[in-house]
Amino acid sequence: MGLDEGYLELGINRMDEGLRSELSKQGVFTTKLEELYNWGRKNSVWPLQFGLACCAIEMIATTMARYDLARFGAEVFRPSPRQADLMIVAGTVTKKMAPQVVRLFNQMPEPKYVIAMGACAISGGPFKEGYNVLKGIDRFIPVDVHIPGCPPRPEALIHAFMTLQKRIDEQHLTGPDRPRHLDASVAGEYPIPAFGDHDLVPPQNSEIWRPPVVKRQA
Repeated sequence: MGLDEGYLELGINRMDEGLRSELSKQGVFTTKLEELYNWGRKNSVWPLQFGLACCAIEMIATTMARYDLARFGAEVFRPSPRQADLMIVAGTVTKKMAPQVVRLFNQMPEPKYVIAMGACAISGGPFKEGYNVLKGIDRFIPVDVHIPGCPPRPEALIHAFMTLQKRIDEQHLTGPDRPRHLDASVAGEYPIPAFGDHDLVPPQNSEIWRPPVVKRQA
């Protein structure tokens, strides 16, 4: 305490590992503010309590005693988007439900994350050719982790949760690669699609999703 910033830069970020180990034996823990900040966030992720289709059954099983998602800091699923920072899109997203999903996402406080669980949430799954099914929730909101499968098992959701924790732990508070919620130029809310004559309007959020360019050989 009371040391200047330059000393902290040299004394903590570049501290010899042997010295760090000896200090830890004496009960002195040294770290960076960034590491402490990310450690607290990655171990207190609260999912939003809602499900869309059969993948939600696997999501519910993940919270039961056999798998116990609470071990990873997701102690309780919050009933309100105002209290949650993780949206698990578990199941088929119909075009009738898509505006509600985006609205719930907008109501969640930053920093917030999204896991797309199952083939339906990622690409429409077996209902991809249906006129009423959205071909991936990432057309309207940013997805951090995708879980393939139909449906994926609880172990897959736990793996995705651990992957998200790893991504949170590697985030930087400053710099060009800082997360979305620390970049003032990035919008915190996304447009909610409306029902048009034939499809959702707009059909996708062009800021986060663009159709892939297919190069065909002549």
